[in-house]
Amino acid sequence: MSHGRVAAIIPAAGQGVRMGGKKQFLKLDGIPLFVHTLGKFMACADVSDIFLAAPPEDIPAIEETLDAERLDKKVIVVAGGSRRQDSVENCLGAVATDTALVAVHDAVRPFVSVDLISAVIKEAARTGASILGILSVDTVKQVQQTRIVGTLPRERIVLAQTPQVFRFDLLKQAFAKAREENFTGTDEASLVEHIGHEVTVVPGSERNIKITTPADLELARFYLQQERSSPLPESAQTRSGSSR
Repeated sequence: MSHGRVAAIIPAAGQGVRMGGKKQFLKLDGIPLFVHTLGKFMACADVSDIFLAAPPEDIPAIEETLDAERLDKKVIVVAGGSRRQDSVENCLGAVATDTALVAVHDAVRPFVSVDLISAVIKEAARTGASILGILSVDTVKQVQQTRIVGTLPRERIVLAQTPQVFRFDLLKQAFAKAREENFTGTDEASLVEHIGHEVTVVPGSERNIKITTPADLELARFYLQQERSSPLPESAQTRSGSSR
């Protein structure tokens, strides 16, 4: 089934405060994290175009890295902004006008499976807006400073992941309204929710971790070693986290 032209936007312009440096440029087995992530989108037949938002000062080095990697699809590098929201919007301005869907994915989530990318694209083609998410296994408390003021029903809590995929026109409308109202969202789905459009959730994977701390990097090394020592079919990779 064809979904039309699908553009992937990978925001990689963050400063990596929690990691003590630009985490997207940290290396995993000698390869920058963002290159590992790009590889998953390169391998997805549903993705037509790939855009990488980068710190302006790092663009020459990034383009040199991409040339050296000889990737299967061309990656268009766009200057990012001071916020993730600005970086994604800058990339949206470079997306071809005949694009049907846009997938936004964190540069530091290199363990998303190709099957999951395709699954959330398929769902967004049906509904207009969809994200990956996993159910919370922990009890979630609502607090005020250090005092618990409530317990949220765990069965109604979903931890959002990426990719988050939207109809191109819908996402542009959401960004335009956010700019007009000076609204800052925590992710792209929150911007689309802000204009009143429903967002659906596709079950994600516990392996689809966001690498933000040194401890995450240790887990990433373990996952990479597992991937390389006993490659799993994509569908098995999406389930493997839930059995651990």
